Amino acid sequence: MKYTTDELDLLNLIEAGEFESIENMQDGLSLAKKALKNTINQTKNINIQLSEADMEKLKAKSIEIGAPYQTIVSALIHNYNMGKVHLSI
Repeated sequence: MKYTTDELDLLNLIEAGEFESIENMQDGLSLAKKALKNTINQTKNINIQLSEADMEKLKAKSIEIGAPYQTIVSALIHNYNMGKVHLSI
């Protein structure tokens, strides 16, 4: 049987005793789910260049809807990535 590089790495770690068995599988699953959720929800900062006019309009919209402008930009990018917003350049 051929193994991928990742599978070989895991096998080597198991053979080296790097993994421990857990007594309560439910606790282990809960811990893994929390770790995954924390990884998925991590954010990254970006810097973008906007015209003053666009920035002022964005700030006005943020006041209008009661959300920080950073949240608006983040939501727009997320919705674009999910295919909910279409871009025309």
